[in-house]
Amino acid sequence: MTEIDGHYNMPDKVGYAARLLRKAVAGHGARLVVVGEGALLETLDQALWRLAPADFVAHCRSDDAPHVVARSPVVLAREATDVLPDRPVLVNLGAGLPARFERFERLIDIVGSDDADRQAGRARWRHYKDRGYAIRTHAYGGGAA
Repeated sequence: MTEIDGHYNMPDKVGYAARLLRKAVAGHGARLVVVGEGALLETLDQALWRLAPADFVAHCRSDDAPHVVARSPVVLAREATDVLPDRPVLVNLGAGLPARFERFERLIDIVGSDDADRQAGRARWRHYKDRGYAIRTHAYGGGAA
């Protein structure tokens, strides 16, 4: 069963995601897919490029050339229109329930601090709970991911 981690009340969802990806890739060699709306992914893409050179996180979009997607540790995907590559970890930045999240070993669901994002996050969490998933929660505490 997919392990689910809910990171909530993030005042800077994109900045938090960039730090989390940096830590996961550099520290653990993780391979991840990040799903979300197009504008949000564009902002994340720019945030990843702005990291210090030593902290750079190699990433691509799911519609890049297949050989690029296969080699990239982080793949950014607009879930509704993209075919998701096989990776162990899915990071959800979007408002909706990530399609076919259960095929991933782990789901990291990041929820911002604004009301609309919190309401969407609560709806997703109800969905997970109703299906028997245990959710480990991580509240924003002001520190780095």
